[in-house]
Amino acid sequence: MRLCILFFLLFIAITKAVAQQDSSAIDSVLLEKVAKEMNDAGAPAATKQRIAPSVNPNISVIGDFRTNYVSDAKRKFNANLNETEFSFQATVDPYAKADFFYSVSRDAETGKFSGEIEEGYVTTLSLPAHLQLKAGKFKGALGRINPVHAHSLPFIDLPNAYVNYFGEEGLNDEGFSLSWLLPNKLFYQDLTFEVTDGPYESPSFEKSQVSKVLLLVHLKNFWDLSRNATLELGLTGITGENDSAFTTNIAAADLTYKWKPLQMNTYKSFTWQSELYFSNARKNENVTVNSIGFYSMVNIQIARRWFACARYDYSNLPFSDSYRQQAYSATLGWYATEFQKIELQGKTTESNIEKRNYEAMLRWIFVIGSHGAHQY
Repeated sequence: MRLCILFFLLFIAITKAVAQQDSSAIDSVLLEKVAKEMNDAGAPAATKQRIAPSVNPNISVIGDFRTNYVSDAKRKFNANLNETEFSFQATVDPYAKADFFYSVSRDAETGKFSGEIEEGYVTTLSLPAHLQLKAGKFKGALGRINPVHAHSLPFIDLPNAYVNYFGEEGLNDEGFSLSWLLPNKLFYQDLTFEVTDGPYESPSFEKSQVSKVLLLVHLKNFWDLSRNATLELGLTGITGENDSAFTTNIAAADLTYKWKPLQMNTYKSFTWQSELYFSNARKNENVTVNSIGFYSMVNIQIARRWFACARYDYSNLPFSDSYRQQAYSATLGWYATEFQKIELQGKTTESNIEKRNYEAMLRWIFVIGSHGAHQY
């Protein structure tokens, strides 16, 4: 019996050895065949391979499901798939990369879905002198909120001041953006200059019917305060035509402090972020309105997957400095992974014209496919 078992084990060992030898022999033949084909093909085949590389873009689909309660609305409860975003991102060649974001959103009044290109732009990768050029349709370099897609923010609704001055979609326009990494050895500085057509829908600006463009300049300053903390200060200037065919100028400032300890970075973090907008809008030959809006928020990580965010909003309107609106909100977020999060937000808003109202919102974000890194 032992002899039979010994022969059986010996048979298995021999079979494996032969299989490995056969596999090695086959691999050798295949390698010789590939080498022969490469030698026979010559330079033209290599050129063809470079023109049509077999590289697919990173593709993802992001779902944004929401349900909400509004105290002063006729229909107080709603549940809907607010938005579905398709992203396609890839390197074009060694000199440029491309990003496309196609958004399908639901109209709040009709309930119908419609799609549009939210962003679509090409960015250079190898310009000299620390320059980078972007062309296409893109979110403007305004503060901390505008460049970020809504699903990445730590709160569900956008700050009142931001919406009152730039709309629900923010400053999103078509044109050119040139950024320059300043040669500053003391701290990080980035200067961005943008020239765009002018937005079609914006409370502060309008697409000019003549040859006027929207101009934006943004200076980003970033300091490493310690191994655990950073500070960022941004300054923005914008000028463009408004719906009265005159000019609106907006000066904005954003300040962000972040604390994320190296030893406990997956369990604890703290962010304080604020933005201020000062608008100088000319309504006619004799009337110019100066108004302001700002928000300030803190976002605290209380556990590995739990975040608590509190925010205060204050705002005038672009053409009314007498209108005063205030809002308080709090958001509790559960971040399962980078591909899924659920957030619950409560908010109350009042002004010197409207009565106080109350809102409760639930948002469920879910992602399939590749998921790019969020902006720091």
